[in-house]
Amino acid sequence: MNMGISVSFEDVSYTYHNGDIPALQHISGDIKDGSFVVMMGHGGAGKSSLCFAVNGLIPRFYRGNYSGRLTVGGRDVSQTAIADLAKTVGLVFQDFEAQLFSTNVELEMAFGPESQGISREEIGKRIDRYLQFVGLEGMQRRDTATLSGGEKQRLAIGSVLAMEPSVLVMDEPTTDLDPYGRERILSLSEELKNHERTLILIDHEPDAAAGADELWLLRNGQLAARGAPGQILADTALLESCGIKALPTLALFSAMGWPGQPLTVEEAIFLISKHDLAPRRKSGMDGNRRKSSNRPVVLEAKELSFRYPETPADVLQGVNLTVREGEFVAILGQNGSGKSTLARHFNGLLKPTSGEMLVQAKATTSLKHRELARLVGYVFQNPDHQIFASSVREEAGFGLRVLGEDPGRIKIRVEEALAATGLAGYEDRSPFLLTKGERQRVAVASILAAKPEVLILDEPTTGLDYRHQRDAMEMLKALNRLGHTIIVITHAIWIAETYADRTVVMKDGRIIMDGPTREVFRDETRLGETSLSPSPIVRLSNRLSMNALTLNDLVEELKS
Repeated sequence: MNMGISVSFEDVSYTYHNGDIPALQHISGDIKDGSFVVMMGHGGAGKSSLCFAVNGLIPRFYRGNYSGRLTVGGRDVSQTAIADLAKTVGLVFQDFEAQLFSTNVELEMAFGPESQGISREEIGKRIDRYLQFVGLEGMQRRDTATLSGGEKQRLAIGSVLAMEPSVLVMDEPTTDLDPYGRERILSLSEELKNHERTLILIDHEPDAAAGADELWLLRNGQLAARGAPGQILADTALLESCGIKALPTLALFSAMGWPGQPLTVEEAIFLISKHDLAPRRKSGMDGNRRKSSNRPVVLEAKELSFRYPETPADVLQGVNLTVREGEFVAILGQNGSGKSTLARHFNGLLKPTSGEMLVQAKATTSLKHRELARLVGYVFQNPDHQIFASSVREEAGFGLRVLGEDPGRIKIRVEEALAATGLAGYEDRSPFLLTKGERQRVAVASILAAKPEVLILDEPTTGLDYRHQRDAMEMLKALNRLGHTIIVITHAIWIAETYADRTVVMKDGRIIMDGPTREVFRDETRLGETSLSPSPIVRLSNRLSMNALTLNDLVEELKS
């Protein structure tokens, strides 16, 4: 295999126009042809800026102060037109919806190859090949607007793959994908290697780097570390300084003082068995967090079915679900399983095709939008879909003004909501100049100001680094303690394990698992039927017949 240099950074620095702090500072390093490189770092570390630099958007489109030299295939990107670089470098944006614009899946897939002058016959082959790879086969005629968030992300990836670039750059390409979809995308490195193509992947989860040739860690725009993934992932202090969650198996062995540095559950089990580190116990099946059977019912779906006008089959099929006051519920499932569609019935955004959706024993079809808004708040997967005001204060108070609240009461409610979401002091700032995590909090505050009894969040941690994910979830946990019923739709398994009292699993528009979180994640066989799997810590806990759902729980149980 030719192992020449595919991408080369030579002391590259860059500061955005009107920016005060450099986004990239003295980045140097080479990426070989056909290699798989993972780049990680905290929010604002410079990962997306680095992606933009590789395909020439920096400095050719995003103007600013640029220095150093970056070459792709020997060509200086600062001296090469973006259109020419696009033939070599494919980029999947972090905001994947921004690069979708065609009216159906097939047209979206065909656009790139058509612009390259590829023959119609070859385009057809590529469409079939890459739709199958990303799991969208048979969906050529689907209107892109009817796709779920995860399906849109798959389409964005497929449309770039169809151009078969020599260098593929993917900026957090699995944020909205179920575990199976994530595994498929991470396996892409092997296929690209077979064709001597280079893959640069941005990700927040350390497991993404386990199979990489090289791992780059970014911190505050600088290259904090670069080298073999196994060596870097073992340095938990370095990972923490870069906003990266340590591999749970390594963290467990470190906390227990056990020998070895396992990167996977299988390696951990082998070492535990070899050194007889943790004798198996009988599971007490007492891992439930809270009992809620006597609390009042706030939401109830009865034989709920729903079909979008553009789809031939029901997206929801006879769903029955009861949610009680004060519960913290996680809804899991594959992309397109009906999670968001179900949740949008909770506050009347969608009306049942058949069956009923009740809020406090009243059908949503009989309640006015104003009444529903006071009972059920919904935070969208992408906070930018519901933020539009010029200041945080105005955004947080908008819903209350629509509801006709007294200005004095609005002021108090807004102050309370901003304090609860950690945004006190942000009142006069523009939401559009905040980070993704801060915008997510603004969206929550705008809903929370109305003091709804139920708060629904669709993928609340998408695009956030580990520290900001924890911050967001701790905020929701605090709101739950204050009495709010919390429902989160998530693909982050550890979030359900750590925070949810109850977990609901969906597949093909039906609920197939529903119960206390520990019981749901104990049944790995049934979870596997939905292409889901517990986190490494819970898998270890299951193998050891223990009840732990988190690292701290497992350490405590092992030491007891």
